[in-house]
Amino acid sequence: MLFLAIFILTLAASLLLPWWVVAIIAFAAALFAGTRPAQAFWSGFGAVFIAWVVLALFNSIPNHNMLAARVATLFHLPHWSLLLFITALLGGLVGGMAALSGLLVKQVFKG
Repeated sequence: MLFLAIFILTLAASLLLPWWVVAIIAFAAALFAGTRPAQAFWSGFGAVFIAWVVLALFNSIPNHNMLAARVATLFHLPHWSLLLFITALLGGLVGGMAALSGLLVKQVFKG
């Protein structure tokens, strides 16, 4: 349930709000629905990772990945898909750490 909540809210919010809103979403979702630290981290990581891949492909496919390929060349990456993976990995780490932080705050105030 935590994974699905973070995933749906991230997809919806990322269309209109800045990138860092995923941390707030993951933190709040884990604060209310988190149960275990590992579950909170991996739910936040996986949900944001997949959501950012979907959003990046949604924005990149219509222009045949031209901008992604140019940015990948700028960073000396062999292919634009590696740039996509690195971007999603960073987003996943942000989401996972935020969700873990939300759960740990919940545990501190719980008892």
